[in-house]
Amino acid sequence: MSGIDREKQLGIYRVEKDSPLYPPLLREIFDPPAFLYCRGRLPDPEKAAVALVGTRHPSAAASMQAIALGREFARAGITVISGLALGIDSLAHRGCLEGRGCTAAVLGSSVDEIYPAVNRDLARRILKTGGSLLSEYELGTTPRKWYFPQRNRIISGMARATVIIEAPAASGALHTGRFALEQGRDLYVASSGISSPLGAGSRRLADEGCPVISHAADVFADWGLDPAELPDWEEESRRNGGSLCRDVSDNPGKSGALLAASLKRELDL
Repeated sequence: MSGIDREKQLGIYRVEKDSPLYPPLLREIFDPPAFLYCRGRLPDPEKAAVALVGTRHPSAAASMQAIALGREFARAGITVISGLALGIDSLAHRGCLEGRGCTAAVLGSSVDEIYPAVNRDLARRILKTGGSLLSEYELGTTPRKWYFPQRNRIISGMARATVIIEAPAASGALHTGRFALEQGRDLYVASSGISSPLGAGSRRLADEGCPVISHAADVFADWGLDPAELPDWEEESRRNGGSLCRDVSDNPGKSGALLAASLKRELDL
């Protein structure tokens, strides 16, 4: 099967940097990808997004907080960005789905090479609920160790803020935090990572002055937002058929009809 045929089969489309569909915050970073391969619906540019990241081997407390934060941000209408990795990333995506929110997974492989394979079902759920899988790598690209630090700039670049849930001293999540600061975005550490024996990296950030948060409301307060003034997530979810995602990727002449059809059938991941 040719690459074009596989793109059509899986509903994959490419968004160039000068396209109006390209995530506007990502375009602002120092080295944005020239284009993104997308599977699913691109995040609504009119909604704020938060990146939730952390270790692949989280403590029980950090696992619970990753789910809770994903759910809380989802219910406030905030898009959750993460990397589909094991541990904190997966839990953040799952929490967002529980909150009937919109989540986007940025991969360290191409969007037709789901990694890790154990998260294929999670990737299906993300797509079926109106989220997206994103990558700068062309189809057929398998994961490589050095791709993951590179993709982290996209995770932070798409978000207004990054929250590091739990990070050991040498965690890749710290790279995402560094990118967030370089990109002029907000950076927070979650309270569970501070008290965890696995949170040496989180504690270092807190010692350096990074704000510590326990709930999504702490981020909203830092932004000067009153949670009571945020959109009624239940009403918006009902209007969108049970999801807080909005389809902004249905571009006539591109792949709108194909995308709609692909999301109605069982996805071949």
